[in-house]
Amino acid sequence: MSEETPGFEEKPDVPADGTPEETEAADSAAAAEDAAPAGDATDVALLAQLDQARTALGERTGDLQRLQAEYQNYRRRVERDRITVKEIAVANLLTELLPVLDDIGRAREHGELLGGFKSVAESLETTVAKMGLQQFGKEGEPFDPTIHEALMHSYAPDVTETTCVAILQPGYRIGERTVRPARVAVAEPQPGAAPAAKEDKQADEENGGPDEG
Repeated sequence: MSEETPGFEEKPDVPADGTPEETEAADSAAAAEDAAPAGDATDVALLAQLDQARTALGERTGDLQRLQAEYQNYRRRVERDRITVKEIAVANLLTELLPVLDDIGRAREHGELLGGFKSVAESLETTVAKMGLQQFGKEGEPFDPTIHEALMHSYAPDVTETTCVAILQPGYRIGERTVRPARVAVAEPQPGAAPAAKEDKQADEENGGPDEG
């Protein structure tokens, strides 16, 4: 057994050229240098995860926007189809009622729309008008092959263009859709009448206008 010298304490080795405080500072700096590469690697990994999260968020946002657009288009198609089906159903119903409306019109022309029959007829006409049915076709209006059907043809000296001179059967429309064209008798200008009128107008212009009283 060795004898210990009283009052002697072991102390850690200290560099000959530095104090204990300087030694601790050097150790801390060395530890920081050793830890720096590990911290940089952690930051790079976090940035990569953040980029992946942003990419995934952008993809999910794009998917959601496309889904919303498809849903809106679907709703518009459904609403458009619903309106179209309703219009077709109403048009089919009103088309079936046209012969009844024709009978009412003929009875009115012959003075036979009287009493209870008159009240029922007027109620029916009011109802179909509320459903959008509109009657068209008047004597004296220009002939339009898109809405008129000519059943009779003649010439007249008092017209300057093809004109509806008689309404044989009124036409009906729903909005812009023609349910039935107006069946009419038409008259065209008398052959040779238009050139004569043109010559008279030219003569008046050459003479300084028509003669005054």
